Amino acid sequence: MHAITEFFNRFVNGLLRLLLVAAAGLFLLSLLFATLVMMLVLTVWSIVTGRKPELGKIFGQFRQTSARYSRGAWSGGRGGAASAKPQDIVDVPAHEVRDVQRQPRSNGDSTKPPGNDPMARMLH
Repeated sequence: MHAITEFFNRFVNGLLRLLLVAAAGLFLLSLLFATLVMMLVLTVWSIVTGRKPELGKIFGQFRQTSARYSRGAWSGGRGGAASAKPQDIVDVPAHEVRDVQRQPRSNGDSTKPPGNDPMARMLH
């Protein structure tokens, strides 16, 4: 009697393991299929809109975001983004602010425009 219950226990355990391995394999295959379909949709969309496919941009954004939270994991060095050299940092691009000619006020105040001083323009 002991041999029969042991046989059934092994059979059920083996069947459960096989079922779990099959479920994991099916999950991985469905994940791979979903990724391929998404890449195909993005490629077709980029062709329709006339832009280059930017599939690598998605992974680059993931790498940038994860680099913020895991210092040095991607770059192989210490510090990650915090160790950037000062000459590599780019601030907001500068652009010219045009001076708008002001019309004289209705109360007779015809002073000249404040010029290039932004605070004077704000206060004027």
